Parts: sequence; C-alpha cells; structure tokens
Amino acid sequence: MKNFDFVAKRKIFSIVSVAILLVGLIFNIIFGTKMDISFTGGTELPYSYTGELTQEAVEKVVHDELPESTVTVGDGSIMITLTDAVELDTISAVEEALEKAFADNKITVSGERRSLQASYGRTFFVKCLVAIALASLLVVLYVGLRFRNIGGVSAAVLALAALLHDILIAYFVFVIFRIPLNDNFVAVILAILGYSLNDAIVIYDRIRENRKKMDKKTPITEIVNLSLSQSFTRTLNTSVCTLIAIGTVAVVALITGMDSIVSFALPMSVGVIAGFYSTTFLCTPLWAVWVEYSESKKPAKKAKKR
Repeated sequence: MKNFDFVAKRKIFSIVSVAILLVGLIFNIIFGTKMDISFTGGTELPYSYTGELTQEAVEKVVHDELPESTVTVGDGSIMITLTDAVELDTISAVEEALEKAFADNKITVSGERRSLQASYGRTFFVKCLVAIALASLLVVLYVGLRFRNIGGVSAAVLALAALLHDILIAYFVFVIFRIPLNDNFVAVILAILGYSLNDAIVIYDRIRENRKKMDKKTPITEIVNLSLSQSFTRTLNTSVCTLIAIGTVAVVALITGMDSIVSFALPMSVGVIAGFYSTTFLCTPLWAVWVEYSESKKPAKKAKKR
C-alpha cells in the first residue's frame, strides 16, 4: 500500500467507530441484553417430537409437574424453561409425563438439559468479568514494557482503548442479533484480545524499527504513516484469512441451525474486522497524536526548569 496519511484521517475513522457504537448502544437500550442461564441460572429442557402437537396440550401436561415453567412448541421441537433450578427427579417426572401423554409422537431429548442455580450463574459471570479484566491488564503491562523505548505507557493505553473498542463491538453483535450472553461470549472476548494485541505489536514493532532508521528530527506522524503503510498488506491478509475461516464456520452453522457455534463464530467474525480497523485506523494514529503532543511540551518543560 502506498504511503497513506492515516493520522490526518483519524477524525473520519473515529466518527465511523462512534457511529457504530451509538447504533449498538441504541439497540441495547431498546431491546436490552439477553442472558443465557450460564450467567443467570435457571433450567432449559429441549425435546423433539414427530407428528403434530399443540401448544395447549403440551403446556397442560408440563404444568402439572412444573407450574411456573414456560413451554414453547415449535415445528418438531419443545423447549421448557424456568428461572430456577429443578431437581433431576422432577425432570425425569416431566419426561415420563410427556412420553405417556404423547406416546405416538416419540418425544426424545434433543439437546443438552441444563439446570443451574441463580447464585452459581452470577458467580460464574463475575469470574468471567475478572478473567477479561486480568487479561486486559496483562496486555497493558506487556505492551508498556516491550515498547518503553517509544513511549510504552501511551502505547499501552491506546492498545487498551482499541481492545475496549473491539470488546464493545463484539458485545453489540450479541445484542443486535439477539444472541444470549453465554460462555461463548467470554471465549470471543479473550480471542479478540489476543488477535488485536498481535496486530498492535506488529505495527508498534515496525514503528520502533523505522524510528531507529530515520532521522531523529522526523515527525512521529510521518513515521507512523510509513509504518502503517508498510504493515498494512500483512495485517489485512492475516485478517482476511482469519475472517474467511471463521466466516465459513458461521455460515455453515447458520445453515445447519447450530446455535452454539453461531454464538461464537458470528461475533468473532465481526471482532476480527473490528480488531483490524481499531489497530490500523484508530489506535496507532491516535497514539501518534499523543506522542506528538507530548514531544511538543518537552521544550517548555525544560525552559521552566532553567
């Protein structure tokens, strides 16, 4: 890629990101966040059947055993949900009642039966947030130490800002597509953290090399623009290859109805794009402005000391 002025275009790139985040925020305010029972606790009992069944008939049988349950009858599927955990004996009683009442419909378990107490769900959710926070902290420390010769603190802070940007984008994918937040959400976030960090390190490494090669009086914005242009093709190719792989998984999962795979592959696909965009068009150009501003203040500070 020819030497493109990434730093000068930073305001346009920032406006695009802010607009995307605002759309996600609006969706979040209007529709809220769906939480999986992995985080909230509760019970999910999925079944399949043959022939025809009515919502009313299934509800009548299920409510005899679980009065507070919600029953959803679809095309060949039954989903029983509760906000509380239930004992295994109760689940067995429900299944026996369904098999007895609808013997001709061959009712069978069609997925994972899950029952989790609310306190366990909340504890798991807190642990996941702590894991994300620790991972982010380690990222800041690593970048700060590795690139201390070119302003490690500022590099680490902007890398963290890019990570937060990517995390929000991935979160809003869950919100917009009405995907319940579950353990896949944590997996997506941690994967994006690693992916975005890799992109940032590649670019910062190139900046450090160019700063050594070029004249000391060369403006940091010129060095950053050159470094981004030099690493652009490599970063883009890496992102495209990753996107093709994970995107293919997402499409196949959507076609075959594998919701557990979709809840990982779809947000991850968007996260890959966000990671490339944030490190290339946001994080590094903004870092250049920060460094330029800091360097412009140095003569004034030296004059005050005299």
